[in-house]
Amino acid sequence: MTLDRWSEAARAARCNAWDAADRPVVTPSLLNCDFARVADELAALEAAGAVGVHLDVMDGHFVPNLSYGAPVAANWRGVTDLPFDTHLMISDPGRYLDDFVRAGCDTLIVHIEVLPEPVPVLRRIRAAGCRASLALNPPTPLAAIESFLDEVDAVLVMSVMPGFGGQKFDATVLAKVQALRAGRPGLPISIDGGISPSTAADAVRAGATQLVAGSAVFRDDGNYAAALAELAEGARRGGPRGGAPAGSAGPPSDA
Repeated sequence: MTLDRWSEAARAARCNAWDAADRPVVTPSLLNCDFARVADELAALEAAGAVGVHLDVMDGHFVPNLSYGAPVAANWRGVTDLPFDTHLMISDPGRYLDDFVRAGCDTLIVHIEVLPEPVPVLRRIRAAGCRASLALNPPTPLAAIESFLDEVDAVLVMSVMPGFGGQKFDATVLAKVQALRAGRPGLPISIDGGISPSTAADAVRAGATQLVAGSAVFRDDGNYAAALAELAEGARRGGPRGGAPAGSAGPPSDA
C-alpha cells in the first residue's frame, strides 16, 4: 500500500482487506509483543500471515492495568499497513475517540459496561469511516447489547476479565456467542481471552469468526507462523464437520 497510512483512502483499503479475509481469522494481540521492537514484531507477524492485529488500550481505571494510548498507535501505524482492531478498555471512550481515529485505527471497540447508551459513540465511529464494535465482559448478559446490534459492525465477547494477558478461558461465555450467532447469522463475532488451539475450536464451534490471541502467538520460540498455523488448525476443527467456515466477513447484514 503506497497511500498515506493515516488517510481516509488508506483506512478504507485496510477495512476492505479486513472484510475480504477468510474467516475465522486470528488477530495477534500486541499486548504480548516485545515493546522495545514493535516495528520488527509487526513485520514478523505480517510475514507469518497475520491479516490484522489487536491493540489493547487500557487506562488503569476501567481495567486494573495501563498499556498505551493514541500517540503510540499512531507511531505503529507509520510502520505497517495491517488493520488495527483497537480495543478501548477505558472509562470514557468518547473523549479519546477522535485521537484513535487520527492515529490510524480501523476498528474501534467500546465496552457496554461504560457506555450503557452507546449509540452516539458507535455512530461517531462509523461516521469517521471506522468499523464499530461493542464489547461485553463475562458477567455482562447478552441482553445488555441486544437493542444496539443494528448500530455495530461486530461484537467482541470477552472470555476473560479484561486487563491482563495469559488468563484462563471462561467457557461459560460460549453460550453468548451461540445466542448471538443464532440471532444474527451474518454478524462478525470476536472472542478475546485464553485463546489456544483447543479453545479456538470451541469458540469457532459456538460461532466466533475472529479469535484474539496473545500468549498463544508470542511464544518463546518466536515462530509466529507456526503459532498462527496451530491456532488456524484449532479453528478448523471447530468448523462444520471439522472444517473451518468458508468465506469472508464484511459488515453485518440486517439478518
